[in-house]
This record gives sequence, structure tokens and C-alpha cells, in this order.
Amino acid sequence: MAKRSAGILLHRMRDGGPQLLLVHPGGPFWRNKDLGSWSIPKGEYGDDESPRDAALREFAEETGHRPDPGALVELGEIRQKGGKSVLAWALRGEFDPAQLVSNPVELPWPPRSGRTASFPEIDRAEWFDPATARDKLIPAQAEFVDRLLAALS
Repeated sequence: MAKRSAGILLHRMRDGGPQLLLVHPGGPFWRNKDLGSWSIPKGEYGDDESPRDAALREFAEETGHRPDPGALVELGEIRQKGGKSVLAWALRGEFDPAQLVSNPVELPWPPRSGRTASFPEIDRAEWFDPATARDKLIPAQAEFVDRLLAALS
């Protein structure tokens, strides 16, 4: 069975247009990657958790900020290149990227060393205009930008 993730695309209005909050994965593999490597805050869920609850939980785990669940707007589902399906919701809100507190993950490092090291799951968050967000996002997730813009119009 393909992996399933759920996430939240936080957005706000600035200078007459929307800005979208994206996160960059932590760890040495992602350190020097930029275009096509950012994501919405998201994570996997199982049969024992609703996708909506997982999206809220993952946003809090990856950013350190618990969003208000009241105004979520479903953006639908996409399938990423590796087969993972991602279900997303849009939410209008604020977040200061300087306040990012991400949960740690243990990864084998250095490769094939038999050792593990702890890295933040997310190493940074930033607000982007829609065009820049499309370039920064994992390609399949760029569809969420178009769906958000359609929902806002």
C-alpha cells in the first residue's frame, strides 16, 4: 500500500496577494537542495487517525505551532513521484518562521557507518508568493498552490 500523508498549506495576505508558508526538510541530504525540495508541513498517518487530525498534528510537530482547526479548506489529494498520496487543507493564518521548532528525527549518518545522528525534521520555514512557491515545492505539491488560488478567488 502506498504511503499516505496529510498536511496544511498556511497562507496569508500581504501587499494585495497571498503568501504561502513552506518548509524545508532537515538533515544532510537536503542541506544544499532548494528548488523542488520544499513542502507543505505534512506527515504520514495510519488507519487509526483521520487525515485532518494528522495534518493538524504534523503541522504542530514540524513547526512547533498548533494551528486553529476551525477554518480548514480541503485542497484535495495529489500523488507524488514516489507514489505517496498527499491530502492537504488550506488555512489562513500567521506564523513567524523565526519561531520554528521542529521535532528531531534519527537518521543513519554518515551513510553506511552504522551510526545514527539526530537532525531537525524541518530546518527552516519561509513565506513565498505563489509563483516562487510553485518553483520551491516538490513538483506534485505545486498543484496545491493552484487549488488554493482557485479557492481564494
